Amino acid sequence: MNAISQFIHSIPLDLLIIQTINGIVTGMILALVASGLTLIFGIMDVVNFAHGELFMLGAYMGVIAFATTGNFWLALALAALIIGVFGAALQILNTILATFGVSLVLQNYALWQFGPVARKISAPISAEFTLFYLQYPWYRIVIALLSGAIIGGLWLFLKFNKFGVWIRATTQDRVMAQAMGIPVPLVYTGVFALGAAMAAASGVLFAPFGGVDSSMGLQWVLEAFIVVVVGGMGNLGGSVVAAIFISLLEAYAAVWLNPSQAVIASFVVLILTLLFRPTGLFAVPK
Repeated sequence: MNAISQFIHSIPLDLLIIQTINGIVTGMILALVASGLTLIFGIMDVVNFAHGELFMLGAYMGVIAFATTGNFWLALALAALIIGVFGAALQILNTILATFGVSLVLQNYALWQFGPVARKISAPISAEFTLFYLQYPWYRIVIALLSGAIIGGLWLFLKFNKFGVWIRATTQDRVMAQAMGIPVPLVYTGVFALGAAMAAASGVLFAPFGGVDSSMGLQWVLEAFIVVVVGGMGNLGGSVVAAIFISLLEAYAAVWLNPSQAVIASFVVLILTLLFRPTGLFAVPK
């Protein structure tokens, strides 16, 4: 324990604070992606492999809408709306293999349509502030707060809105929900649309500082699956906590590892979770 304590104290405080902020920012975007995924799984018991490609398509749609309108926030809204409608059409594909096939089609379509060169959207907020020896973009702070606001809005929607109550009822017992007159097929369609819109919104928010390419969805969907498993299947709050936890873990690991190797930390957490707590680290006991 003394050796571990000495090692932690050997890390400069400024670097630790910077990595903490980076981890929280990335974690909030990841939480937004994973929230849509866990929402779809919680309702339909379908692991949507196309979710990452919806993230990617949303980012590309944001690039197109931004080039057309010149307004980032309008591009964000349009991308979420268009991909949400597209996601509603995808709800007929309610098997894992079908969504996996769609993900391959969408990824190759994006590569054919947009090419291998990464695209980028200009950040709507260009201001920076001094963080130790760095000029840190305010945009990163804004998207973390905005992602949190969207997730908070989703929680309020599920808790107080009539359609949100239908969703929660269908999650608990879809047969009983249908017997009580809830239009379960409409709930399925709405959930897929909502999950797709959240994926698209997170893709557009990530685009200004991460770039947009046809393979970006694979990386994010793998991370989102880890978050959903660690947070607990169908557990929205658990997914948010797990996303921040895993992102912080990777950020701290990147202090002494290559950033491409730091992602191994999340897979270690996934394996340990499956071995010792398969219901999820943050799952609420029923």
